[in-house]
Amino acid sequence: MRRLAIACALLLPLALAGCNEKQAVKIPPPHRMTAEDIGHYCGMNVLEHPGPKGHIFATSLIQPVWFSSVRDTIAFTMLPDEPKDIQAIYVSDMGKAPNWDQPGADNWVEARKALFVIESRVKSGMGGDEAVPFSDRAAAERFAGENGGRIVGFDEVPRDYVLTSANVTGGAASDEAAEGPPGDRSRRMP
Repeated sequence: MRRLAIACALLLPLALAGCNEKQAVKIPPPHRMTAEDIGHYCGMNVLEHPGPKGHIFATSLIQPVWFSSVRDTIAFTMLPDEPKDIQAIYVSDMGKAPNWDQPGADNWVEARKALFVIESRVKSGMGGDEAVPFSDRAAAERFAGENGGRIVGFDEVPRDYVLTSANVTGGAASDEAAEGPPGDRSRRMP
């Protein structure tokens, strides 16, 4: 019995060390957005479009995957053919952005901790519906008050809002956007 107790006492630190290794998985920090970053779906430089952007890190990928819109970023997490070993999802914190045309190069928020204004009058840089991210509820409420829409968490963004073909960023533009170029109102941040 005593040998068993000694053996357990010696093995316990090793078992606990194994648990700590699993918790020590390092989450990659967000990258600063640069002119070299190309949108995964549109193949264009992410800086060429106004509005919030995103990038995702996956264990199976060497570099982050960049997106010209937050809707594209969220779509990546929903599509069956994309990697599922996602480590981090970063989106522009529009509460800290200088304005809609300049979403900021390094004001990121982890998407799963962000609040999103969906169904607003503001369109993405490609003319589709956008999920506008914020780290602060008051900033999201101000934006929704000025631009319409509702506030939801990451897991509450409706699948059809993100994946509907008429609204897919980089794909067919919505009917509203097809009527002409976006007006100044759709490009302004409050």
